[in-house]
Amino acid sequence: MYFIKGMDVSMIKELEDHGAKYFLDGKEEDIFKLLKKCSVNMIRLRLWRDPYSKDGESYGGGTNDLSTTIELAKRTIASGMQLLLDIHYSDFWADPAKQVKPKAWKDISGLELEGTVYGYTLQVLGELKESGIVPEMIQIGNEITNGLLWPDGHVDHVQNMAMLLKAGIKAARTVCPDSKIVLHLDFGTNNALYREWFKDLEPYEIDYDVIGMSYYPHWNGSISQLIDNMNDISSRYDKDVMVAETSIGYTLSTLGCNGTVYGSDEEKATGYPASQQGQSQFLRDLIESVRGVKNNHGIGVFYWEPEWLPIPDCTWGSKVGCRYMNDEVEAGNAMANQALFDAAGNANEALIALPKM
Repeated sequence: MYFIKGMDVSMIKELEDHGAKYFLDGKEEDIFKLLKKCSVNMIRLRLWRDPYSKDGESYGGGTNDLSTTIELAKRTIASGMQLLLDIHYSDFWADPAKQVKPKAWKDISGLELEGTVYGYTLQVLGELKESGIVPEMIQIGNEITNGLLWPDGHVDHVQNMAMLLKAGIKAARTVCPDSKIVLHLDFGTNNALYREWFKDLEPYEIDYDVIGMSYYPHWNGSISQLIDNMNDISSRYDKDVMVAETSIGYTLSTLGCNGTVYGSDEEKATGYPASQQGQSQFLRDLIESVRGVKNNHGIGVFYWEPEWLPIPDCTWGSKVGCRYMNDEVEAGNAMANQALFDAAGNANEALIALPKM
């Protein structure tokens, strides 16, 4: 398999609806065609079940329901790239701090929940296939370090978690037998966490192909720590490994946005200057390092939301989305100064240099 140079552009429809435009060498381009020109070969898209309030108001963050995902997946395939489908099994953001059951499933548990996960996965993949889309990879849950579909599938209930994962995987194998199955955890430098998590799953003989790791250098530590973990876990379980999410700042300016998470402390933690050159060097170092994982088990890197320009209304959550998540953090654009485009939509050096990496 080729080395994956991937991008998660799940926010793009919302951004384009608010006027976002993208440029390469001064020429406006459709972003999918632009990314393809820059040697990107796979796009990662998240899927939420029902990201709307009871009154039909969007939760924001890209409003990644099935129709939006199919629309973006079609653009991906038409541009000559492949697809990683990231099924969150939630109506909104799922990560180690929150794995909220979809509203329609809140009173379902046990075998019925397993059946629901199976049926839902079967349905969404079936609709994608009917639209001419077969993902190269399917992610069963997002950053499932602490499990999924809480409380049933919390990591403390490892058998329940395993059965829910098996239900999703069984459906994926039924509809898309040639697609690779990804299990994705956060904090890719934490070897002890990965050892314990996958050891606890061993008795359940989960059928998966790839271990995805989130790696944010400003929070997680050095590239060498990441590679040490990748080498250990990939050899221990004879699985391919990849960076499922990463990003780094190219400026310390907030670009007028609320909620940015990258500042001088984060720059210092990474060891790379917050400049276009620093961003480019980080991505080069990361790709070269993952390529060097033992036994060719390092298969790729995905950059998270490289297209998230500083457009004020394009935040991680609308007011109703924040209320739904019970999140008191002010909604904003967390990623504008970590994008691979500048504030005007021009491709950064890191993206232009990607074909040489």
